Amino acid sequence: MKQGNWKARGRLGPGAMYHMMMIPGILFLLVFSYVPMVGIITAFQDYIPAKGMFGSEFVGLKHFMYMFKLPDIAQVVSNTLVIAIGKILLGTMMAIIFSVLLNEIRIKYVKKSVQTIVYLPHFLSWVVLASVVVNMFSLDGIVNQMLAFFGLENINFLGSNTWFQPLIIGTDVWKEFGYSSIVYLAAITSIDPGLYEAAGMDGASWWRKVWHITLPGMLPIILLMGVMSLTNILSAGFDQVYNLYNPVVYESGDILDTYVYRIGLVGRQYSFGTAVGLFKSVIGIVLLLSANQLAKKYTDRKIF
Repeated sequence: MKQGNWKARGRLGPGAMYHMMMIPGILFLLVFSYVPMVGIITAFQDYIPAKGMFGSEFVGLKHFMYMFKLPDIAQVVSNTLVIAIGKILLGTMMAIIFSVLLNEIRIKYVKKSVQTIVYLPHFLSWVVLASVVVNMFSLDGIVNQMLAFFGLENINFLGSNTWFQPLIIGTDVWKEFGYSSIVYLAAITSIDPGLYEAAGMDGASWWRKVWHITLPGMLPIILLMGVMSLTNILSAGFDQVYNLYNPVVYESGDILDTYVYRIGLVGRQYSFGTAVGLFKSVIGIVLLLSANQLAKKYTDRKIF
């Protein structure tokens, strides 16, 4: 039936049903994402739960000024940047290398088996994986048993400020690199097979084909994923760090998200915790807009 006939009869057109299917998702976003944003106002107040947001005293930028004077905040921001950048760089490299190597496997069931095994950790939460990591890297865990087998000293990975950040970065890369490689595998499959055949006829080795055909073919996707990851540079992973760290490694493991949790909720400094969280969000928006411009400039593609 033509669209004009639906309108003439005062009934909803066929497309209206599809639009109505969006209503639950829109309501979910409004209730759980946009309504709680009203709480941002507490960053500019001395918030007292008994008085509420509309009865607490307005103090302007007091908590933001206090945040920048704290000696801990520089260390927390530094930890956040080191852990986040380490995850982005190492995770991207591992995903690219894995996708290139996986693409070379010609036996179908072997390829599927490897993919399933490597993708699996992505679907497990850090609540589950943290117990695995703690058991593996504890003083009597399998890693220290292997070090003892080779005559090396045991390492307290979970209680050492030297080893905690590498442990966080390494375990996150192990969990995510397989799933991240999906987009790079898709980029490889879009490369013209004729280029490989022509290179083979010219006597090019496997490495030459990878260097001169595969990697250049993946470059736009690598750049796009790289600039998009800039938006997460202040999100070093609350779930992972919270489930693995302890007061001994606060110096190297405390990131902005865990700092906000400790100060804002555990320490009951609600206004100060909100101010730190708002500071992180503003920096994230700036990075998101910058990443969008970089993606448009270097890959001719935009995030939004």
